[in-house]
Amino acid sequence: MIYLDLLWTFFKIGLFTIGGGQAMIPMIMTNVVNKGWMEYDALVDFIAISESTPGPFAINIATYSGMVAAQGAGGIGVIGAMCATLGVVLPSLIIIMLIVKIFTEFMKKRAVKEVFLGVGSTVTGLLASVWLSLFLTLIFGISIANYQVVGTFTPDWLSLILFAVVLPISFIKIKGKKFPPILIVVVSALLGLLVFGLCDHFGFAI
Repeated sequence: MIYLDLLWTFFKIGLFTIGGGQAMIPMIMTNVVNKGWMEYDALVDFIAISESTPGPFAINIATYSGMVAAQGAGGIGVIGAMCATLGVVLPSLIIIMLIVKIFTEFMKKRAVKEVFLGVGSTVTGLLASVWLSLFLTLIFGISIANYQVVGTFTPDWLSLILFAVVLPISFIKIKGKKFPPILIVVVSALLGLLVFGLCDHFGFAI
């Protein structure tokens, strides 16, 4: 049954993800695409939307994936969204309730520190792979699936130029302070709307 499948799938994703919502992306991509719940390109688009819209990234993408999957299976989208969202937040809720009283002492243990050092390195690698995957897909139109390159190497020069313009903004400091992430998202959205909107309006190939 699609609802139980969504609940269990996103429960496992929530249980084995450490490092924030972005660290979930590889597991979400693998499960959602392999199960046929969503096309890869559609999932990539919604990852960008989930990052830009209010609310935790993990909940945003789980809710949308659950709705699309349930509708695709002939079920009720809202129920599918609820099952996926419940599944992704339930592991954290259970773990927090179990260790909240002993958290301070728990984190002082050497074994726990060493585990988190190893996990932190793994999460860094996962995030790097996600960034590279999205960059190749959005800028060059190719994706890596099952260790095979899919698509044609066709650079999107407008996207590449916008990326080159916006990236330095993330590192610029004014009076010792960096630009707020929200401002960078807004600037990126406005630039994309302006550039691609003008190209579409005047009939330029994009």
